[in-house]
Amino acid sequence: MTVQSTKTEDMARGRAEHWLASGGLRPTRQRIALAELLIGDGNNRHVTAESLHDAAGLRDVSVSLATVYNTLRAFCDAGLMNEITVDGSRSYFDTRVDDHPHYFWEDESTLTDAPNHAIKLASSPVIPEGAELSRVDVVIRLKGRPE
Repeated sequence: MTVQSTKTEDMARGRAEHWLASGGLRPTRQRIALAELLIGDGNNRHVTAESLHDAAGLRDVSVSLATVYNTLRAFCDAGLMNEITVDGSRSYFDTRVDDHPHYFWEDESTLTDAPNHAIKLASSPVIPEGAELSRVDVVIRLKGRPE
């Protein structure tokens, strides 16, 4: 292990611990390991529970798929991530929590951020009296990526 890789690993762990603390979550070993995979390099991610589980396995992080699901749910409940449901059977988890639209690339089954100018809402959604708007998810489904 080189000094550079140790510094990078320390930075990733620090980001993960800070992220968990910002959501009021206890920094368990598994939460820290998954948080490092999600935000350790400072970039945002769109993951499925399965893809995060696979990434954990590649890093020799021993965690069950059920624990990954439970941890992602805890991250969402803490406001650290948003769950984006693409269809009834597939959810993606997004580390970028501000309001923004998404592209779902059907051919690849991947979710990416769309620029805010990709949509224009003519007005705010009409919601029933007594209800409070939580958020609006916009998923633009696409086929074929431009070259």
